[in-house]
Amino acid sequence: MLKPYEQKLQNIKDEILKVGTEVVESLELCLKALKDNNINDLKNIEITEKKLQIKSNEIDNLIVTTLALYSPEATDLRQLVSFLKITNELVRTGSNAKDFAKQFKKSFSEDLNTSTILEYAIPLLKSALLSLQTSISIIDETNSKHIEEKYHRVIVEESKTDDLYLMVEKNILKLISKNLDLSKEYFDILSALRRLEKIADRAVSIANLLQFAQVGGDIVQS
Repeated sequence: MLKPYEQKLQNIKDEILKVGTEVVESLELCLKALKDNNINDLKNIEITEKKLQIKSNEIDNLIVTTLALYSPEATDLRQLVSFLKITNELVRTGSNAKDFAKQFKKSFSEDLNTSTILEYAIPLLKSALLSLQTSISIIDETNSKHIEEKYHRVIVEESKTDDLYLMVEKNILKLISKNLDLSKEYFDILSALRRLEKIADRAVSIANLLQFAQVGGDIVQS
């Protein structure tokens, strides 16, 4: 049986994992909608910033209470400080996932060059999803080598999202130059895809915070 402090810490981890899993599942639904070319299914993304913020506040209050009751030190203190920051990162990640679904569904139409858009949007979404999945999985890791490996995996996927976004931006700008009448729709698609790049950025921040929690070092947030 876990000691009271250990039980509190496990409860906090479990709650953070629940929030992270909710965001990941929303992105998985988005990916399926794009792969199946059923863009209308993006309306089924139910995640909201308000709900995430309420849950984040509950977790933060649990963390603050634990800090006040047990005055943890060293690794335990680093973990709780990291968890406080991670809840905010998850709220921002969920907000970007919701905005992506909403904006992409609204802007995507047969008037646009849908094959070019999906050619880049699907791998961009895959990399954003994988970066977030990998970053969240670090929370249960205790092996420093595995933590380091996962952290670098997140960095690689985030770098892919940067490259893919630049490529889709370049191609969409070419499409706009050929059909200025659809420039607003194309720019709205770009704005939606930019949300995926931001999700990968947030995943790097989460991975860095979890690495800091377990092995120390410096906090680096984008």
